[in-house]
Amino acid sequence: MRRPLFLRIVDTLSASNRYFQQRPDATMRLGASPLQKCTAAIRMLAYGCSADQVDEYLKLGESTARECLSQFVDGVIAQLATEYPRKPTMEDIQRLLREEEDRNFPGMLGSIDCMHWVWKNCPAGWKGMYQGRSKTATVILEAVASRDLWIWHAFFGTPGSCNDINVLQRSLVFDDIINNRAPQVLFTVNGNTYTKGYYLTDGIYPKWSTFIDAVTAPQTAKDTLFTERQESARKDVERAFGVLQARFTIIRKPALAWSVDLLWKIMMTCIIIHNMIVEDERDTYLNYKDPLEFADEQPENMSGSSSTRNATTFTVTPGQYDPDNFGRLIASRGEIRDRDVHMALKNDLIEHLWAQSMRSDEN
Repeated sequence: MRRPLFLRIVDTLSASNRYFQQRPDATMRLGASPLQKCTAAIRMLAYGCSADQVDEYLKLGESTARECLSQFVDGVIAQLATEYPRKPTMEDIQRLLREEEDRNFPGMLGSIDCMHWVWKNCPAGWKGMYQGRSKTATVILEAVASRDLWIWHAFFGTPGSCNDINVLQRSLVFDDIINNRAPQVLFTVNGNTYTKGYYLTDGIYPKWSTFIDAVTAPQTAKDTLFTERQESARKDVERAFGVLQARFTIIRKPALAWSVDLLWKIMMTCIIIHNMIVEDERDTYLNYKDPLEFADEQPENMSGSSSTRNATTFTVTPGQYDPDNFGRLIASRGEIRDRDVHMALKNDLIEHLWAQSMRSDEN
């Protein structure tokens, strides 16, 4: 991360947590500074090193470094979890829909998948529950990521013996949609209107209206084109997992913690800092520019760029939460799990991608 972002984290923790403030001990000798403590915690996250390895560089003992990590993950989650990651607002959803519409996937909100984190120090009595096909104890992370690798949803802690469907049944990824808290999306594909956005998935996920998978065995040119585009766009979440593991070696190596709660705190802290780096480096959320406005500013004869853009085919409205309307909750749940809507939307996307491809070939 860049230095200003690191200092922002240090200042945030110093202002909210007394542990990160430099104080004198009983002999009136100043203790470790906030920079030392935060650097020790981030080094352990970024390099996956043990607590006693930061002693030579930062002059902190093993027990102090371990305490720094514990206080750091608690402080980051307490102060920054409401914003990184946050639930998408109306502005976020509109931006996501614009970006995915330019990729010829109107109504798409991101990609969803699961990742396993090996748990080396899993208690012997729990190994039967946490061992999957690999015969190694793992803990599962379910995440939704967008094209810029921002992780919008993270659900961590499911034992590794479960598969993606079991994780989906436990997670709260559709909780706000079912309760009508989330902004409502209305979009049009191939002349047909749909009322809920969708995520791209692999083949294991169920045939719900909010999931679109690739064609298992494409036989026609249309199905082949759709499968290629869907698999290409679905790599967003795979790339997010790869970048997350590259930035934080601690979640790429087998976990040494004894507690699932500590593993959850470490994983959420890594995701929060990852999103902060994405926002800081790419400046996606603060200075996003509408492609329509950008197109108007481009010279008409500029080679390799387009000066026009398809008309927007979606609308986003606020959710209408009604805790007393149990019938509406059941209806929303049924709409999400509607297989017929899934097949209709998938066929419309196939036709939409084929029409866009033919139009590009003609031009």
